[in-house]
Amino acid sequence: MTRQANVISPDLIPAALYPTINALCATSIEVAAIIARAGLGQSLAAQVGENSDGDGQKALDVLADDMFEAALRGGDVRWYASEEQEDALLTSESGKYALAIDPLDGSSNIDVNVSIGTIFSIFDAKDGAEESFLRKASEQICGGYILYGPATCLVVTFGEGTQQYVLDPTKGEFVLVEKAMSVPETSKEFAINASNYRHWTTPVRNYIDNCLAGKDGPRGMDFNMRWVGSLVAETHRILTRGGIFLYPGDARPGYENGRLRMVYECAPIAFIIEQAKGHATDGETPILDRQAETLHGRIPLVFGSAHKVQRVADHHDLSE
Repeated sequence: MTRQANVISPDLIPAALYPTINALCATSIEVAAIIARAGLGQSLAAQVGENSDGDGQKALDVLADDMFEAALRGGDVRWYASEEQEDALLTSESGKYALAIDPLDGSSNIDVNVSIGTIFSIFDAKDGAEESFLRKASEQICGGYILYGPATCLVVTFGEGTQQYVLDPTKGEFVLVEKAMSVPETSKEFAINASNYRHWTTPVRNYIDNCLAGKDGPRGMDFNMRWVGSLVAETHRILTRGGIFLYPGDARPGYENGRLRMVYECAPIAFIIEQAKGHATDGETPILDRQAETLHGRIPLVFGSAHKVQRVADHHDLSE
């Protein structure tokens, strides 16, 4: 790993993890600069292939993956697992950590200038790649995301609260702005792709029906629906304003477990949300109690304000 200039204050970051977090942040500054030039050169939204799971890869997906891998190679990360690659890579024989990454989450939104991001998860490394990642999500030692939006933000947890840093573009440094983020307990917003209503299970449909019934329904209030199609953008809104996000499994072939990957997306987002006093489940079981069966395995994801997520679980209980 090439030694990176310090681009983030080390004060609240565990010393052993600092070089890895700093390398991620330094690379994200480069990625943010490329995104800011979208449309001025190569089309970043152009499809250049498919990943191992058959999802289309955008030019920036591949470019970002190459950049993060290069930045971490030879450092403290022994195993590098990317959503864009079929197998985990051995990047350092002496590395202490196993890092899973979604290099560019929400890349389908690149060409419409919607916030996208990088999601990552860190475990203590084991001898083998699979045993390093296919374990309970509660064993993570770090989970975070970098949001490329009007501001470039790092949101990260090391198991003692959720912190937020914002990139100061005049200095090229991430500045701590919140030491302990907290998901607001009350909100009138929910996020789900309503076009799939006909495919949902009864508990999910009943929960949404109660929201849509408004102030005259069982919830006694009017709700607003939000759906960005970018997990980092949805997460950041919920951390800021509260509410709930649902990507359930449904009746469509291939969607029985939703479409979000446990290792690269669900586990780190759940860790972040739980450390911010929210809750994250697969609809019933806490995500942190689950583990992936395969490196690219998918599970349903429901997260947000704790009591809202519990209400979804209650709907599942009532249907049994």
